[in-house]
Amino acid sequence: MVGKSEHTPKARALGAELRECRIEAGLTQHELAARIGVSHVSISRYETGTRSPRPEDAAQLLATLGVAGQRYSELVELARGAEQSNWLETGVNGLRRELMTVIEFERIATRIVDVETNIVPGLLQTADYARAIMGEVPGADLEARVALRVGRAAILNRKGAPNLVAIVSEVALRQRIGGAEVMVDQLRHLLKAAELPNVTIIVLPAVSERWHPAHAGAFILFEFPKGDPIVHLEHFASGAFLHAKEVAAYRRAVDTLQEVAMDEETSARLIATISDELEGTCRIERYQSDGENPVTPGTR
Repeated sequence: MVGKSEHTPKARALGAELRECRIEAGLTQHELAARIGVSHVSISRYETGTRSPRPEDAAQLLATLGVAGQRYSELVELARGAEQSNWLETGVNGLRRELMTVIEFERIATRIVDVETNIVPGLLQTADYARAIMGEVPGADLEARVALRVGRAAILNRKGAPNLVAIVSEVALRQRIGGAEVMVDQLRHLLKAAELPNVTIIVLPAVSERWHPAHAGAFILFEFPKGDPIVHLEHFASGAFLHAKEVAAYRRAVDTLQEVAMDEETSARLIATISDELEGTCRIERYQSDGENPVTPGTR
């Protein structure tokens, strides 16, 4: 009844969806296993992505759980090719599943390395910053997506939290997405997050005489207690997950970027400096909007 998958990205995503369906149906793994005539170990393996059900077996599982309609069709289709190492998702439904897969990986990972070249890593974003990034999302969905994005950061404070290594370009820190005041709050938030024992934030200098892997784009590396690491690549309207041998190059890239980046203390000082500079800009803009002349701090 099972197909070999060995924790591939697609198998993990399918497993997370099946677990959610089972929980929504109010069944335990043992109860579901008894209803379809398999061992509860098989259900556990499906849900962790260790093994994946064949499409026809996924259909039986979903029917037993009362799943119907579009979700049923999508998950049966997801079971096809679950053993494949790499996985590309496109379209509205594909991007939703991509997001849910990333959230699942964040939940079970022991280490996350987020390399960002133009924005602040998602797990470290403030609500206002996330809202500015999602400006093109329809109004009805915007606040829900912002809440989801910010809520994901809770994993950094829970018991057994993953170690997060954020490798961020100085260019991203000097952007003013949402405006100077939003960015000041975001930078202050980064400094506070860096105080957590499981969070490391290091900055890649804006000017480099050496080509390094971040010049080729952003990526996230997830490492797990069981199963091989997985890399997530996010694009404007699609996303990809890489597994097995393709991941080795990204692990080497992380080693290189840690050599190129500033150390933690230097990175924190730079973030604080940029924040102070922007705060000064905010002060000047407020004075100008009030029709007053800017006043140098400490002169009155």
